[in-house]
Amino acid sequence: MRVSKTVAVLSLIALSACAQQPAKQPKAVLPVLHIAEAGSSTMHGAAKKADTADATLPKEALTDRILFQTLLGEIALQRGQSQVAISTYLDLARETRDPRIAQRATEIAWSAQDTDAALDAAMLWEQTAPDSRQARQIVAALLISQSRLDEARPRLEQWLKDDPKQTGRSFLQLSGLVAHDSDRGGVLKLMQTLAVPYPKVPEAHLAVAQAALNDGKTGLALKESRRALELRPDWDTAVLFQAQVLQQRSPDAALHYLHDYLEQHPHAKTVRLAYARLLVTDRQYPQARNEFRTLLADHPDNPEITMALGLLSLQLKDYDDADANFRRALTNGFKDTDAVKLYLGEVDDARGRPQDAIEWYESVSPGRHYIPARARVARIMAKQGKLDAARRYLQATPVSDTMQRVLVVQAESSLLRENKQYEAAYDVLDAALKKRPNNADLLYDHAMAAEQINRLDVMEANLRRLIKLRPNYAQAYNALGYTYADRDERLPEARKLIAKALKLAPNDPFIMDSMGWVLYRMGKIDDSYGYLSRAFALQPDPEIAAHLGEVLWHQGKHADARKVWRTALQDHPDNEVLQKTVKRFVR
Repeated sequence: MRVSKTVAVLSLIALSACAQQPAKQPKAVLPVLHIAEAGSSTMHGAAKKADTADATLPKEALTDRILFQTLLGEIALQRGQSQVAISTYLDLARETRDPRIAQRATEIAWSAQDTDAALDAAMLWEQTAPDSRQARQIVAALLISQSRLDEARPRLEQWLKDDPKQTGRSFLQLSGLVAHDSDRGGVLKLMQTLAVPYPKVPEAHLAVAQAALNDGKTGLALKESRRALELRPDWDTAVLFQAQVLQQRSPDAALHYLHDYLEQHPHAKTVRLAYARLLVTDRQYPQARNEFRTLLADHPDNPEITMALGLLSLQLKDYDDADANFRRALTNGFKDTDAVKLYLGEVDDARGRPQDAIEWYESVSPGRHYIPARARVARIMAKQGKLDAARRYLQATPVSDTMQRVLVVQAESSLLRENKQYEAAYDVLDAALKKRPNNADLLYDHAMAAEQINRLDVMEANLRRLIKLRPNYAQAYNALGYTYADRDERLPEARKLIAKALKLAPNDPFIMDSMGWVLYRMGKIDDSYGYLSRAFALQPDPEIAAHLGEVLWHQGKHADARKVWRTALQDHPDNEVLQKTVKRFVR
């Protein structure tokens, strides 16, 4: 049974944070509240930070009752009795009609996530301070949080009118507020209505485009984003949005669009980062590396860019370039120094310098990379014929908690499996599982080890127990279903299990492969090809290649099957499943 592997270069995804993604708006939040300390002075002199003018405040004396109610609300809040505080401040606000008290009630209710009470308080605030932008905006935000779009609309229209110099910025804020509303059609209609008076504001068109995309209307989204770019041709945010919409239709279309834009705007860093990331996603590693080199020329001291270059060069087996860039990342202050050391060790290991690799691995400090580094030292020792010493090295690894102990056990069992010591790997996991019978990771690994020594009863019992303990553990359903499919037994049940796994993890290429394989076993060749081809495009794993080639062969596409197998064998010449598959068909 296969275990998902993460390609090192995929850590480049973290760089996408540098690129703005307008389609992923933040969850709706209230505008920042600037609340004065309640009860700290008289009703006439307090809350100077509130946005209402003193002349409009009620001429209310600070009576003993008002002081008592204020103190009661604050003490209740300090003691965690938020509902008492909310009720107290709301009653006081209704009695005094003081906007500062209503403002305080709004803040407390919002902090307690009581949106109904927050809206009641904010509406009272708005009534008592009709010229307050802040009150009006908060009421609008709270109405949107309750999907009351029609009630929010006049307040949003006023929001846009309040500061004509900030209309564009306001549209982007409003787009974020409505982005997560479940009434996608209603949101689109609202944004179109709000945008009508502002035909020359590019942010207005982008806000409509965002709403259209969320409502599934990609044609309208493209039209509006193009109009935004006509009004502001060098707007990177709109460019990235346009590429995102195009990517839904075709990755190639998005790549061509970004390439053409960069030809005209070569210094658009954010766009180039997005383009490089998309090239990585499309596995065009040489082209992606060229883009990062261009970025590095403009930002020679950026450690994230040099790290990305190192990862791409490592993926391309250009070890000298990888080494140089990883070292430069260290010099330039890349934050995760232990990750860089881990990769430098990997480079030296690949270049046949085991002692240098060990020195890098052993320089990794305790933390999340520590046990992986120890595991790699053990792997080098095993390659040198020192398997027993490698096991003792792992067993002597200092650990600080149960999770680290489990990682050490997993590393030792993996080392044994790599050296075809399947019984010993099973025994290591078996002993650990007896001490921690409900550990999900141990249950899964023990099941996989049991399958390798043909203990199918143990494998099935473990996976079913794991499913009971962790109903959303997609790999457990997949492992059990794939095992049945691979052994050509209980195929309807296997398909049901894999379908459950695919529902839990729809983009996992290994689960796609399992679905393709069970469909192949059931004689559904064409359906099988669809899953396997998508899986292979996402993850060119040797076993997925073996399955895809076999399906292609049975479709009569022998040349295509040979090409898939030949390419996979170049990268994975020792994979047993791939070798056996090829031998069955190619004489």
